[in-house]
Amino acid sequence: MSVREVQAAERISTSAYSSPARSLGDPGITPLSPSHIAADSDSGTADEQTFPVVVAIDFGTTSSGYAYSFSKEPECIHIMRRWEGGDPGVSNQKTPTTILLMPDRKFHSFGFAARDFYHDLDPSESKHWLYFEKFKMKLHSSTDLTMETDLIAANGKKVKALEIFAHALQYFKEQALKELSDQAGSEMDNDEVRWVITVPAIWKQPAKQFMRQAAYKAGMVSPENPEQLIIALEPEGASIYCRKLRLHQMIDLSTKAAINGFSPTDPAKDHVRRNRQSRTFLVENVIGELWSELEQGDRYVVVDCGGGTVDLTVHQINLPEGHLKELYKASGGPYGSLGVDYEFEKLLCKIFGDDFVDQFKVKRPAAWVDLMIAFESRKRAAAPDRTNPLNITLPFSFIDYYKKFRGHSVEHALRKSNVDFVKWSSQGMLRMNPDAMNALFKPTVDHIIEHLTNLFQKPEVSGVKFLFLVGGFAESPLLQQAVQQAFGDQCRVIIPHDVGLTILKGAVLFGLDPGVIKVRRSPMTYGVGVLNRYVEGKHPPEKLLLKDGTRWCTDVLDKFILADQSVALGETVKRSYTPAKPSQLMIIINIYSSERDDVNFLTDPGVKKCGTLRLDLTGSEGSPILNRREIQTIMQFGDTEIKVMAVDIATSKSVKVCIDFLN
Repeated sequence: MSVREVQAAERISTSAYSSPARSLGDPGITPLSPSHIAADSDSGTADEQTFPVVVAIDFGTTSSGYAYSFSKEPECIHIMRRWEGGDPGVSNQKTPTTILLMPDRKFHSFGFAARDFYHDLDPSESKHWLYFEKFKMKLHSSTDLTMETDLIAANGKKVKALEIFAHALQYFKEQALKELSDQAGSEMDNDEVRWVITVPAIWKQPAKQFMRQAAYKAGMVSPENPEQLIIALEPEGASIYCRKLRLHQMIDLSTKAAINGFSPTDPAKDHVRRNRQSRTFLVENVIGELWSELEQGDRYVVVDCGGGTVDLTVHQINLPEGHLKELYKASGGPYGSLGVDYEFEKLLCKIFGDDFVDQFKVKRPAAWVDLMIAFESRKRAAAPDRTNPLNITLPFSFIDYYKKFRGHSVEHALRKSNVDFVKWSSQGMLRMNPDAMNALFKPTVDHIIEHLTNLFQKPEVSGVKFLFLVGGFAESPLLQQAVQQAFGDQCRVIIPHDVGLTILKGAVLFGLDPGVIKVRRSPMTYGVGVLNRYVEGKHPPEKLLLKDGTRWCTDVLDKFILADQSVALGETVKRSYTPAKPSQLMIIINIYSSERDDVNFLTDPGVKKCGTLRLDLTGSEGSPILNRREIQTIMQFGDTEIKVMAVDIATSKSVKVCIDFLN
């Protein structure tokens, strides 16, 4: 079969109604009976590379940061140097996830620098600059993410998402290498660094692969050495760090009232604050006291509440090494603290009108950023027992533009709007009664509680001992109180100090010892398309294919692993096939995936092709034709990458491919 014929056959195969195997006809494969499955969980771990330093990047929806540790002193985790800029009322160990490109689309700045520079531009100029914030959510919300997916800047212009993510990662890479070189007193080479990038566990496979592609584009690692980069799951990072917690490093909500993440009266907090300047955290090489209460097989839940998403993971502890095993596939959704910002925006729309708010965002983007910064600091002051109102300063240009737009004052709009609990203060501020602020939190907090309630009803989650609340949004006393009230009678709710840095520190520990996570749940079902001998009564008649006197059932999905099945990291699954027709000169193995586990045919809803292996079978003519030629197909499950290989046992020819979810 010529290459052109193969391509033509493939083209036919992907058309809407054709049956993939039927149109491919010749290059089909059929399982060698008996179907042989082997799982080697120890393969692939022996040749673990070592690196002198590990750098973890927490690329968050609202804020980002990095931390690092030298492998010769793994108990010291260094949080990145203090960054320029910063906001009142917000403790910045991280920087906002904002990026600014010049009008010619070249990278200008990241973080506070990007935000402040954009803010200081004259409006006539700023409309030509490309400013992006909170863009990470695009990877979660895109149903058809590809390498070509666009992001939209504040001025409405489009830029490829891959470029923006690569710019951000390249910036982190340069900052980290500069800081490491200063620390080490000599130039630090990128090859000496093991990079770890954290992503939400609930992200779909394409989004996880996208992060890896962006890292390749940023020059962090090369596709030839993929092991240099680990894509870590955020709740796993948190889980690894929580195991090390000592009692003075956390708040147990069952023993005390919820406090704000920054209560000045807490002596432990003062201790942390005094040591903040050094930005080095000591992680003792011991198991924390809390952890020592856990016994073999005990379960705990990690609730990672970030800016964009909330991720729930259930882990089980395996002694004596304390390895982690994921018990229930990650769940959650877009219920991060951004939801509170959207509610505030909805409130503004209710008072001042959707048309005005939409116009204001486009015409005065810098002032809009200002307003949201002011809201952020008040949002952090919201607490269950607060009685005094919260004041939010409206930027002058908001007041001014509103008057031009509507012909009457902001004050007039507030009086007319009948929005409860929000008044105008003569100093040019919105005065929000605490109830009004709490109402902005309610939909998001309710979502989180509802999701947790559903999770707690799953059999895998019965008998949970601890619930660790981590991530930036976990600093909110309103969320802390809601979680404690809902689940405090079922398990102990624990919040680490510096809760916003928990994932970052855990990701560094993961990079130092990637073997600590042993078992994950496969998010998808994976398999290959095969022909089976047709069995009357068992196979649907429309799948019957007659070929050279043999009756075949086409489009069969031969499953290697099922969605939600436990899979050890590095585990390989092998299957043996034989060409459906002995005279074949080429076989094509198509790899498919599905989020469901009950799929049997390639034509079932939700089954997607995610890779192709082409194996040339020529070169064995000299040897006698083997009546049953064995083609071994091997799938290896890595961190977020799945490698597939096919080997012709007769000639030892082999082909490899990484499953591609972005094509």
